[in-house]
Amino acid sequence: MLRIAIQAKGRLNEKSMSLLSDAGISASGSNSRKLLARAEGLPVDLLFLRDDDIPQAVAMGVADVGIVGLNEVAESGEKVDVAMNLGFGACRISIAVPKSVDYDGVKWCVNKRIATSYPNILGKFLEERGVKAEIHRIAGSVEIAPAVGMADAIFDIVSSGGTLIQNGLKEVEQVFASQAVLIANSNLAAEKRDILSDLIFRFKSIISSRGMKYVLLNLPESALDDAVALLPGMKSPTVLPLAEKGWVSMHAVIAENELWNKIKALKKLGAEDILVLQLDNLIN
Repeated sequence: MLRIAIQAKGRLNEKSMSLLSDAGISASGSNSRKLLARAEGLPVDLLFLRDDDIPQAVAMGVADVGIVGLNEVAESGEKVDVAMNLGFGACRISIAVPKSVDYDGVKWCVNKRIATSYPNILGKFLEERGVKAEIHRIAGSVEIAPAVGMADAIFDIVSSGGTLIQNGLKEVEQVFASQAVLIANSNLAAEKRDILSDLIFRFKSIISSRGMKYVLLNLPESALDDAVALLPGMKSPTVLPLAEKGWVSMHAVIAENELWNKIKALKKLGAEDILVLQLDNLIN
């Protein structure tokens, strides 16, 4: 049995549960008040924790693996293995100052008070640059610290930047890029490593399929070479003869951001009956 720690609530909970569901792992009995839930689809339990408790839980072996932001792993300093990036929950941790400040580089931070929930990441960043500042740790509402006179600047998570603007701040120094990651205890037993390998395999197939579409179309056989050059597919597109002589059916995978331009080009080659399907998994 593999125990997976995920965020009990907050920005990563919903997407973590969605990823597990896509991987065939369900925990219908789970809710925000339940700490531990038995899952189906793989021999796993789900452990619901605060995000900043997950790295320690995994390092201690209370949980075998966890889904958490890379920023929490770095801030904790716990020795865990980062098994894979999960491609969601992207954000950055940045220094932000009041809009009126004339920021001229990280040297501006010398002898300034900086409020943050991530003192370890900030401290390492400043130390590497020979900058001595007063790091003031606060648990929440970091963005209001300059306005109430608690700090000269803040060091906090930035996603869209809207919260900074609302509080009269501007982002001046991007320090740490983060996303959701799958972490694992470094000393898992062989049986648990086998389950983890299966979990990683499922996650990778799901993530590989994101942003991809499966396309089926009918095409004059005379245009086949041009269409193959346009749609290389995974190795090459699948081509099948149709009952109508001189026509073939082509199946290919296309990146979503290229889809409409590719379809336009295919129609110019004479493609008809183009069918675009959602790609749920891509297994290599």
